[in-house]
Amino acid sequence: MQKTFRAATFNRALFIAISCIMAAFLLLAMVPQPSQAMEVTSCTARSNSSASNEVMGGMETRITWEAQLGDGEQLSSLTIDYPDGFNVPADKVKVTGLSGLDRIDLGETVASVDENTISIGFSTPTQAGLLIRVEANNTMLPNEEGDYAPTATATLADGTVQQLDQAPTFHITSVLWNEQASNELAEQGWVQAWNSNKFLHMFLDPTIAVVALPTVFYGWLQALLMVVASFPIAIVWGLILCFMRICKIKVLRGIGSLYVNVVRGTPLFLQIYIAFFGLPLVGIVVGDYMLSVIVMSLNSGAYLCEIFRAGIESIQKGQFEAARSLGMNSIQTMFFVIIPQAFRRVIPTMTSEFILLYKDTSLFAAVGVMEMIMYARSVVSTTGNMTPYIVAAIFYLIVTLPLTKMIGTVERRLGHPQDPGSKKSRFHNIFGRKVEPKKEEEGLRVASDSEHVRVTDSPEDNTETVSASVKTAVASASATRAADALGGSAASSASSAATAPGGSGGAVMDFEARTRRIEAGLNPEGLGSEE
Repeated sequence: MQKTFRAATFNRALFIAISCIMAAFLLLAMVPQPSQAMEVTSCTARSNSSASNEVMGGMETRITWEAQLGDGEQLSSLTIDYPDGFNVPADKVKVTGLSGLDRIDLGETVASVDENTISIGFSTPTQAGLLIRVEANNTMLPNEEGDYAPTATATLADGTVQQLDQAPTFHITSVLWNEQASNELAEQGWVQAWNSNKFLHMFLDPTIAVVALPTVFYGWLQALLMVVASFPIAIVWGLILCFMRICKIKVLRGIGSLYVNVVRGTPLFLQIYIAFFGLPLVGIVVGDYMLSVIVMSLNSGAYLCEIFRAGIESIQKGQFEAARSLGMNSIQTMFFVIIPQAFRRVIPTMTSEFILLYKDTSLFAAVGVMEMIMYARSVVSTTGNMTPYIVAAIFYLIVTLPLTKMIGTVERRLGHPQDPGSKKSRFHNIFGRKVEPKKEEEGLRVASDSEHVRVTDSPEDNTETVSASVKTAVASASATRAADALGGSAASSASSAATAPGGSGGAVMDFEARTRRIEAGLNPEGLGSEE
């Protein structure tokens, strides 16, 4: 019985204690809470740059200052002091009271204390608990980089003066030359008249063009670096594919043909998407610029392969036979005789491929690679104007137009006129110098195609055979030039005598002398000068 009584007493005491604690919490909740002091919640400056989201110094912008009143606080006046160097026009200041989503008319009066200080008075004290927003429009900022924030002093309805805490700071960047130039252009009458046309304003606004110039120029450098890094790799890869396509091993030839046909038969845009979004799925992660160079190299290599193959196949077979007659093997013939000539012939086509590859860098903007079009797009998104794209087009033309002109010049200088007897028949090297072909080179070309070249196992015999063939070819070429002047049967007999076996000694000298006399306008028989 005694234990039961003690348990009941303990439970009763515990119940009474819990009840007292709950009653105390209830009484505390019913007691009115003291009002919160007025505090600054935010201070921001609107971006005034056309090319970025920065706040530029030395230019006008809008500064928004906000403060929250306590539940029991009513505001009767407010003074905001901006840092030195600010110029705040009082007639451009707008004050708004916000209660939730409702706007409250405060009946304010704004006056300037000095160029960087404003005083705001209210006809009647504001409601308690309002959010006070002060927008200082057309505020001129100092042209000094740094963090700035205004200070404020509030006078409540009961006469209490509160020095508010400093507002959050905002950063000001020194004005750039292009921003300053844009502002000066905007004040010009001819620019205003120009921009009055909607089309010109949207696509050719001079103020936006000046602002976009540094940004697009940096993107232009990025695009140039991409194509300059990828094109040499594409040349090497194109040569490898070319050798695979012309080799006698069917497997290599098939692999090369398959690769070239697939790459040339699909759009580069699709290849970019596969590389940028497909490779990460299989665990291959490469940087954007490195992957861009790889994709352009692999794509351009397929086109250069066909360019090199066409250049090699354009070389006459006599070049191969002449190289073999000098004791060169297939590799030496290809690298020291054929490829140098093929490269010289495909220079214009390679330059065209370089131009195409340079323009294709714009496709990488679709996957977020920061190149010229992507930089121009960033300015377009800020300004809402298409002029930055026109600026980018001008930068493309800076490269493509000179290269196109160079292609035409190279093609003209690599051409060979038909008339070998005229002054215009001189060969032009790539640098524009006029060079007459040597007789030995002309004779070698004829000798390589003649049936008199005989290749033996002995290098000495080969040298003697080629030398004799060259002499015979020189005589034949000389006789041909003489035949043009002599004409008829005399020309035919001259040519036969010059190329007859065993007669390449004195006959060659005789007809070379005749040729020189004919070209000098003298009698070929040496009997006197021409009438």
